[in-house]
Amino acid sequence: MGKKTQKIANAFWESRDSGLVILSANWPSTTTLPPLLLGPKEQPFAKVERLSPEECGRYCRYYRRKNSWVFTLRSSRYPQLLDRKVRVFLGADFNQWGKAVGQSQWELKPVDDAAETVYELRVPLKLIPSGKAFAFKFVTDHEVWLDVPDSAPNRMERDGVSNFLFQPEQTGNHIFRFHTPVGYEPIGNEKIIWRSADEQEVHELPHTQFLTAAKTDLELGALVEGDQTTFRLFAPRATSVKVSYGKLADGSDAQLYSMGCLDGCTWSLVVDRNLDGYYYSYRVGGLSVEGTSHFDPNFAVLDPYAKACLGRRGPGIVVAPERMPKVSAPFTPPSWHDLVILEGHVRDLAAHAPIELTAQERSGYAGLRKWLQAEGSYLKEIGVNAVELQPIQEFDNEQPQDYHWGYMTVNYFSPESSYAAEPEKASQIEEFRGLVEDFHRQDLAVILDVVYNHVGEPNHLLFIDKFYYFHLDQGNDLMNWSGCGNDLRCDTAMGRRLIIDSLKHLVEAYDVDGFRFDLAELIGIEVLREIEIELKKVKPSLILIAEPWSFRGHIQEELKETGFASWNDGFRECIAKYVKGEGSQDIIRHFVAGSPGTTRFVAQTINYTESHDDHCWIDRITERPKGDGTDPTLLDRRRTHLMASLLFASLGVPMLAEGQDFMRSKRGVENTYQRGDINALDYNRRYVYSGTHGYFRDWIHFRLSPLGKALRYDGGMSEDYVKFFFAEGSSAAVVLFNADHSVDAPQLVYAINPHLVYADIECADLQPERLKQIADQERFRLEGIDSARIPLDATRINLPPLTCGLWLV
Repeated sequence: MGKKTQKIANAFWESRDSGLVILSANWPSTTTLPPLLLGPKEQPFAKVERLSPEECGRYCRYYRRKNSWVFTLRSSRYPQLLDRKVRVFLGADFNQWGKAVGQSQWELKPVDDAAETVYELRVPLKLIPSGKAFAFKFVTDHEVWLDVPDSAPNRMERDGVSNFLFQPEQTGNHIFRFHTPVGYEPIGNEKIIWRSADEQEVHELPHTQFLTAAKTDLELGALVEGDQTTFRLFAPRATSVKVSYGKLADGSDAQLYSMGCLDGCTWSLVVDRNLDGYYYSYRVGGLSVEGTSHFDPNFAVLDPYAKACLGRRGPGIVVAPERMPKVSAPFTPPSWHDLVILEGHVRDLAAHAPIELTAQERSGYAGLRKWLQAEGSYLKEIGVNAVELQPIQEFDNEQPQDYHWGYMTVNYFSPESSYAAEPEKASQIEEFRGLVEDFHRQDLAVILDVVYNHVGEPNHLLFIDKFYYFHLDQGNDLMNWSGCGNDLRCDTAMGRRLIIDSLKHLVEAYDVDGFRFDLAELIGIEVLREIEIELKKVKPSLILIAEPWSFRGHIQEELKETGFASWNDGFRECIAKYVKGEGSQDIIRHFVAGSPGTTRFVAQTINYTESHDDHCWIDRITERPKGDGTDPTLLDRRRTHLMASLLFASLGVPMLAEGQDFMRSKRGVENTYQRGDINALDYNRRYVYSGTHGYFRDWIHFRLSPLGKALRYDGGMSEDYVKFFFAEGSSAAVVLFNADHSVDAPQLVYAINPHLVYADIECADLQPERLKQIADQERFRLEGIDSARIPLDATRINLPPLTCGLWLV
């Protein structure tokens, strides 16, 4: 531009109006609209229009109106203003900043009574320094200075503080709206180009909706093909990307190589060598737009598409495709209505397995594989047909020996390296594939708990593009509805693709049978729908489960119309109260019938009373002080049996937690996410509480047998399928399954009394001669219980205190 005046003062995306660019320019109101182009393809804009002064005020926070200057702000940006109790004042160079607080002549007032409104202050021309620029800002009566967004075209920095800049020549006619060309495909680093006969000016758009729409269809990661290796990384705002690779894991032999940008957002380097087994990482440089980017060309970024990595910081490991062939004969998991799931953790299951294992084997895949195949293996013995493993995607334990639940993911493609015998050789690939194969040989489906709502530390995606990959608040700080410090922006093109590509990889390379999505509300219903569509193209039998909440909200209602099942936290909370005699008839009616109203079909509810999180079952209901169920009472044990009968008799998909069948206790500790000493299963409790362990096993075996088919109802919600009978004034109940004979299986009668007194329950046409009692709160005998049977006659069942029963009709 030489010495000529800069024509474009600022340009940014108007987030509220799709397809529009807002431009702040140094053009007088009489200027003919100039020749502008949208780069890098230099396409002309479809339309250009000058904003009104009031619209300009929305961006600059001031404009000229006749004989006054109007200072303005919108309360929707500042939540502290929405209750209308906070007063706002103009602080500036000319009115001594904070001393303006409390002075009515500097107070902005709401223009109407709406909560989300515009605040304005009209200042007569005579009170504004004539012809001078100055800094200003807004401050509350509590002396809290309201932030200045980096998107403001008149943002300025002074002594490390952000302010608005008042320029008297810019009266509110200097901002223009440009409509993008029809069919324009954004790349993420758009530029506005001014070009005339004698000069040119290029202005890059900062973080924008152009950025979040940027995408590539190119294959990403470290790609080996024959004697050639290609590195590719999507980094739309980067100004430089380098890849470092070498043979040594410590990086001492690694060198940096510059990558080229292919399409404005994808960086690539082709190396004429097969680098299988090499270690690599990226260095991403770029402009540090305050608050919206986090570029650091010295930080080693772990490739989001690395198929294996060595710990939370990396490096990634180049893996040839021959090591990850697609599964040729996929395992078919049970139908949803036939599932009985056990949630477990790799190390918890293997740590104290009563077989001969090395210390290293007890810490990961190898130990669990040997325990699974051993005689008397717990996972075979318990009788479930699906395991839900807590996260095995690379997570952020600092040292390999450190215990972690795994809910802080740093790479979505690599199986956790600390569970592997030789992670430096990427053995986690073969070891995890072998573990899945071993489960399948035992007719056990494998469901993985996956975390796509936030990421662990270090946050590698942050160093690639903060604005693209994460939700930010009004101050451009990371949002925290996950409770983990960052919320992934799952609805961007490449955010969705990262999720779907990694899930497809786990299915195609490892034959995983399903996924449980942690805090799925933050992923969003539309992304979940796309996940379902894309994954079922790969494996139609896939099991999809959502944890339907976050700290922000709940999407249970929306999930009803999808192919996702949902964790039922209401079942967990209410059944614990019910077996303690604190429930109601409505509780038993709702949850035993498959939670009608919250599900479209009964297998959409995952019924559970314990999971990894929060207090475990026995600590939740124990009579012992401090919620420590290590030594449960007889009443604790009886209530556990009542709960087990309810869990396995209720319509829906039952899930139990590891060790729940032998009353595992966490000593009253609620959050044990890094307490391997507490979480590891003490298998000796199977012998101490063998009756409880056997009771769970018997219920599972019966539910999965032909005789228990009525409990595996696979239809929609039907009021005629289940009938309830109650004792007057009591929550004790009798339930008739298959009441309408719609299932080709025996009818079942189930009864439960959680109270300390007898319950007489009237039942129409009971026909006791047709009933065979096969279970109570202690026993399960398919051939029939022949002693101490629960009393019944033609119209009534007389339930003793704290009992349950099951009859075949």
